[in-house]
Amino acid sequence: MRLLILGTGWFAQTHAENFSKIEGVMIAAAVDQDPVRLKAFCEKYGIANEFSSLEEALAWNEFDAVTNVTPDSAHYPTTLQCIAAGKHVFCEKPLATNREHAHEMADKIEGAGLVGMVNLTYRNVPELQAARQIVTSGQIGAVKHVEASYLQSWLVSKAWGDWRTESQWLWRLSKKHGSHGTLGDVGIHILDFASYGSNLEIEDVYCRLHTFEKAEGNKIGEYELDANDSFAMTVSFKNGALGVVHSSRFATGHMNDLRLRVYGDRGAVEVQHREDGSHLLVCLGDDVETGTWNQVAVEPVRTNFQRFVEAVSMGITFEPSFRHAARIQDVLDIANLTHAERRAFSLSRDYDGLSPQGNALSGT
Repeated sequence: MRLLILGTGWFAQTHAENFSKIEGVMIAAAVDQDPVRLKAFCEKYGIANEFSSLEEALAWNEFDAVTNVTPDSAHYPTTLQCIAAGKHVFCEKPLATNREHAHEMADKIEGAGLVGMVNLTYRNVPELQAARQIVTSGQIGAVKHVEASYLQSWLVSKAWGDWRTESQWLWRLSKKHGSHGTLGDVGIHILDFASYGSNLEIEDVYCRLHTFEKAEGNKIGEYELDANDSFAMTVSFKNGALGVVHSSRFATGHMNDLRLRVYGDRGAVEVQHREDGSHLLVCLGDDVETGTWNQVAVEPVRTNFQRFVEAVSMGITFEPSFRHAARIQDVLDIANLTHAERRAFSLSRDYDGLSPQGNALSGT
């Protein structure tokens, strides 16, 4: 497979490093509007062909698939161009910045018979995959309650850099610079973590968003710091279970931590994912009577990068697909509505114009 890397920012390095290790993959070219960054990227990864625009790369046409690592707002127009040119697409999250565009992208790639997958990176966590297997096997019984959190502390710590002076962090706090806040940035991850791990579909949503005062007038230079810093969401699943999902950039002491707890009427599972490692804990069988939790060892799993390459070779889309990401975008968009109107919404009853392919966030 000859691969084009679209966008050569800092996270594109993760794509280049992963794809370059997969047998049968050649990174044929890269595209970026910044010639200095593009040149350095291509030299680092031994990429022979450089293009300053996607149009130039499509005119060249010597590639089979695209990994789209452009800014969020560019995913929609650039991906549609790639689909029109007959290219398979591996897109960074979120698929789009609104549900209308996301479903259009899913419609287009499905209609073209091409592989479209989204890099929901925490699918690569073996503990999450193992937890899902335990849930789907029936070992914890019927799921009654789900708790999921995504906690970061970069607004109170300089571990990742100083957000007050560095544009790579400041733009994430400013709506006019394309940010949808914590909900838009990591909401897609924790919603996928919760729905995939619990194997449940979200039906009802109620979300509260909050933006904290972070500077005088909540502004630094050209950046208005008006994007949400924290969200707290309650959800009802289609099976009747209740869920709590929350995230914050003010979670002091947490660098980049995800946690999922799934409680059934016969047992429970917990996934802890941190920068320094991941753990799977279970409370099953007789241990339910004593509240005893045991850690479970798990085997490595194939990464999204590996699965995309396999999907293209087979001509079959694997999850997480464009359609799945579009359904998550349904939840993200409706979460903003619930905050504005201060009431819960049902995806199937209240959300007009839902895609006919599905009206809930699928756990599959």
